[in-house]
Order: sequence, then structure tokens, then C-alpha cells
Amino acid sequence: MKSITLLLNTTESVKSFVNIISQFDFDMDLRCGRYVVDAKSILGIFSLDLNRPVVLEVHNEDCDELIKSISKYIHQ
Repeated sequence: MKSITLLLNTTESVKSFVNIISQFDFDMDLRCGRYVVDAKSILGIFSLDLNRPVVLEVHNEDCDELIKSISKYIHQ
């Protein structure tokens, strides 16, 4: 499993993010504090506190292409 910190603080960024990651077959979750939702669920993402960074947990070791695709959302 790989963890990546993201910033998804606008409605447009959430929509774009979900469209991108939906192209990948493996499972992914978003974690914010103690809450965990399916990363491919727009409604699930909007239930999180998006004013702070969230953690994407990718359940696949080979995710280099995914990381390139979502690089604009990665929070340093």
C-alpha cells in the first residue's frame, strides 16, 4: 500500500480527481483523520473536511502512472 497526501479543496478539483482515478482498476481510499471513504466516490469525498489535506491510500504497489496523473493535487 502506498500513501500520498493530497489537497482537494475545490469542487472542480474533486470532480477532476475522481475522473482521473476512476480509470485505474485497483482500490483506493481517502483518509481524513479517522474517516475513510472510497476515493472513487464523489459523495464520499464531499463528506470529508476538504479544508485540510487528505491521504490517498493506494492498494497497489505499481502506481507510478497514477501518481503522474494526479501530480497537481499532491500536497508537499
